[in-house]
Amino acid sequence: MSVAINAFLKALVVVPITVLPILNPIAVAPIFLSMTGPIDPALSNRLAKRIALNCFFLLMGAVFIGSYVLDFFGISIPIVRVAGGIVVGMAGWKLLNDQSEDKLLNSVAASHGGTWSQNELRRRSFYPFSFPLTVGPGTIAASITLGAQMPHKPVDFLLTSLASAIGVLLTTLVIYLCYRFARNMEKFLGDVGATVLMRLSAFILLCIGIAIGWAGISDLFAELAAQ
Repeated sequence: MSVAINAFLKALVVVPITVLPILNPIAVAPIFLSMTGPIDPALSNRLAKRIALNCFFLLMGAVFIGSYVLDFFGISIPIVRVAGGIVVGMAGWKLLNDQSEDKLLNSVAASHGGTWSQNELRRRSFYPFSFPLTVGPGTIAASITLGAQMPHKPVDFLLTSLASAIGVLLTTLVIYLCYRFARNMEKFLGDVGATVLMRLSAFILLCIGIAIGWAGISDLFAELAAQ
């Protein structure tokens, strides 16, 4: 019984520890604010809930069926990392060079005057907020890797699956709290501090994109050398 409990606790901790450093929702929160603009606080809270819910299903899908989908299409994780690194790096570059005129930051809120329709809220909450801003390709690749390492023994599989699902739930709770209280963080930092943190976050996002892409390229070269 103690072995099963240890396996459960290990699986419970592994998901947040592996995924949260890649997600880095605290650093992404200022970017979230910049992209939403001056929207109503109640709408911002609903958006944070919707993003967290989207991220929950994205992570659950990546952990439990991601490896099967990649196998079906003949796509390897290194290729996902290369493509994902390009997407994340481009987003970071745009944010880093924004002069308050960049479409990525302003098109989301500019035409709505602080109010969005239900369909618009649903659509925007997924792209670009849930994917690729929050759950990017690097996170998906890491989640797929975790799912591919699950045990095949039925009892162990059930325990690990339950623990992984709870771990994903805890991870998305952190995402929700960071976005829910992003405005409070901005008030605490002030205009200058928020701008500095946003630029620093954009640079980190660019570096993460390059790191993800380089890891994928390295893996592809390693596979080529092994042939």
